[in-house]
Amino acid sequence: MGILYDDVVIIRPSEREGDPSVITVNCPDKTGLGCDLCRIILFFGLSIVRGDVSTDGKWCYIVFWVVGKSTTRWALLKKRLAGACPSFSSASGISFYRPDPQPPKPPDVFLLTFCCYDRRGLLHDVTGVLCELELTIKKVKVSTTPDGKVMDLFFITDTRELLHTKKRQEDTCSRLKDVMGDAIISCDIAMVGPEITACSQTSSFLPSAITEDTFNLEMPNELPSGIVTSDSVSVTMDNSLSPAHTLVQIVCQDHKGLLYDIMRTLKDYNIQISYGRFSIKERGNCEIDLFIVQADGKKIVDPSKQNALSSRLRMELFRPVRVAVVGRGPDTELLVANPVEISGKGRPLVFYDITLALKMLNTCIFSAEIGRHMIGDREWEVYRVLLDEGDGLSVPRNKIAERVWKMLMGWE
Repeated sequence: MGILYDDVVIIRPSEREGDPSVITVNCPDKTGLGCDLCRIILFFGLSIVRGDVSTDGKWCYIVFWVVGKSTTRWALLKKRLAGACPSFSSASGISFYRPDPQPPKPPDVFLLTFCCYDRRGLLHDVTGVLCELELTIKKVKVSTTPDGKVMDLFFITDTRELLHTKKRQEDTCSRLKDVMGDAIISCDIAMVGPEITACSQTSSFLPSAITEDTFNLEMPNELPSGIVTSDSVSVTMDNSLSPAHTLVQIVCQDHKGLLYDIMRTLKDYNIQISYGRFSIKERGNCEIDLFIVQADGKKIVDPSKQNALSSRLRMELFRPVRVAVVGRGPDTELLVANPVEISGKGRPLVFYDITLALKMLNTCIFSAEIGRHMIGDREWEVYRVLLDEGDGLSVPRNKIAERVWKMLMGWE
């Protein structure tokens, strides 16, 4: 027996404004499936306001209640969610799901070279087009010339796996030209090999003060100026309520991607969720109950393992992204960092939110880089944005950090 392909993901859009839409996923289970689904939902700009997860270790049933954009492309979202589930094969003309025989190959990387005249909000508009077209930014180098021209180098991958075709490349450049108008000078897309990607690596140097503060995995006594976060994050573990599972109870303030942050942490620790419930109460307070087991199917009884997992969860929910605005000689640099999943995936829409916050502050970008850095035993995706101060930075540094932080947390 199996389940029809069209029934793996069922989406029921809300009938009234303000009501949540309901996403139901019914498919074979795999460790980290919840993380993959939450990441896709976050990429589509939706917020999960309630969730239920149930699995017997082989088959899972997941329901998410989501709110967000009225322009959500539900058919495309369904396709992406179904693609995250174990693959399917055909039997007697009907498609059924089966476990993945082997991991997928890494996607091809393309270099988008984009030259245009500079203006405020330019980088955010370009980033918005790439997100709309499901082109994922892996690396970026942006520089401004003295005569007011901007040269953008975007290393991107294509979720649709069509960027090698002439039509997809032409459609991408055409969409950029529609947004940029007469400001665009040239647009070119070409596939690149690993040797080109390696040559494009961003600087591996990060000031020690930044690495010590920004990437500290301990709960800080105080946060950088301008950064505010939820008052408290409570994570408790209990082995007395279930003979086979460890109960993890989390109480915290809601933020953009909250459930994703929980799921990616559990995925990195190779933890399986047998049953879970998530809900948002009054004033954005969230309550999460998760019945979990280790990869060997047993509950977590080792106190050191309990402490390690609970500490990591608290830190990831307290500061899911790191934001700092620092001096770089006479210039001002914005740094944003988020941890990379062990699978190699970064957090969705970070660069989009950064550029939107700066656009709203009427602050121009002189140059920008996205790179990955190993800090301790973890890999981080680091966004370095050199701000164009012109006659002097009109917005105080702490206000820039605060605005970017709130945008990333969904508190704007």
